[in-house]
Amino acid sequence: MTRARLGKRFWQHGFTLVEVLVALGIVAIALTAGLQATAALTRNAQRQSDLLLAHVCAENELVKVRLAMQMPDVGDTSVSCEQGGQVYNVALAVRPTPNPNFRRVDAQVLNGEATVLRLSTVVGRY
Repeated sequence: MTRARLGKRFWQHGFTLVEVLVALGIVAIALTAGLQATAALTRNAQRQSDLLLAHVCAENELVKVRLAMQMPDVGDTSVSCEQGGQVYNVALAVRPTPNPNFRRVDAQVLNGEATVLRLSTVVGRY
């Protein structure tokens, strides 16, 4: 076989420029979708980590209120909580209930300005 025939045969079985560009476009779309899915999974993992640490902070503050063995004073307080290398701010709000023997205690955990978690409990008179 001569070189001219070999070259002609190669180009007859190869891809055109349009086919190559379409294939590259499909690959680019698939890679972009994969990148977005990976970013969503990363954000979800970070959110789960934040929720877990915020839950620990909120539970710690609510347990402190329960272990005080006295009715908490009505009002708002704020404490700092460090968990897992992150600093959260826990805002405690104590509110009266229709029954004077109980108080509602809300713990709102903030990471900067954003609310991460909010837990509530009722504390009774001991």
